[in-house]
Amino acid sequence: MWRGTDVLDEDALSELRLTPDKSRAYGGHADQVVDFLLPGGGAGSGGGQGGEGKALVVLLHGGFWRPAYDRQHTALLARALADEGYLVAVPEYRRTTGWPEIFDDVAVCVESLPMMTAALGFRPNRTVLVGHSAGGHLALWAAARHRLPAGSPWRTESRPDAVVSLAGCASLRLADEWRLGGGAAHDMMGGSVDALASRYADCDPAAQLPLGVPVTLVHGVDDVVVPVTMSREYARMAREAGEEVRLVELPDMEHYGLIDPSSSAWPHVRSALEA
Repeated sequence: MWRGTDVLDEDALSELRLTPDKSRAYGGHADQVVDFLLPGGGAGSGGGQGGEGKALVVLLHGGFWRPAYDRQHTALLARALADEGYLVAVPEYRRTTGWPEIFDDVAVCVESLPMMTAALGFRPNRTVLVGHSAGGHLALWAAARHRLPAGSPWRTESRPDAVVSLAGCASLRLADEWRLGGGAAHDMMGGSVDALASRYADCDPAAQLPLGVPVTLVHGVDDVVVPVTMSREYARMAREAGEEVRLVELPDMEHYGLIDPSSSAWPHVRSALEA
């Protein structure tokens, strides 16, 4: 599926489609939808049968917050997780205008998931947010919302049981300062961190530390899309804030291998979910 280092093979990707067992809308826009993959392909689950005790994995896709990438490129990982026995939710979110719609959608979607999973006959015993690349930023941010100011429309008292960031843009400030993705954070937020410090603070999980949620960061050392220094810096800031963070660095691993269950990263992704 991968053509050389950090290059997505578009021809192979075009043959892969995320085929959900169920889909549910959380808003009126076409992108406000969640695809569900049931454990083991749905056998023996749903309708209240076999739905107790399954862990829910919420898989947030990356793509530097831009419309060019949608949830389809997580198809292989999503199906592999379902085959491992997880109930998998793959949200889509609006990406055309960026801030604040992306954050509105992630907040509403995550808050809606308990009702959605119950309607499918599942009551998960734990919830893990997993995000790749820009999705790693969104997963960490969703887990940090209880740290937002009381007046924030995104604030919540709920939080997941854990977060797994796969080559995540864990610090929005650094994503802007390093101009990752050709200035993707600048484009999504509507300006630079210097010009919009308060806006960035509300949307940056690194600015909300400590999260009070177990975090595992998995990052390839050979990643040239989101350098491993990003996860190292987030881990350093988290530890300085008194938080325990697990950082797993994978040698000879690039960016997209972390969402490819045929790569050598797969056992580490499974281990992070089980930790």
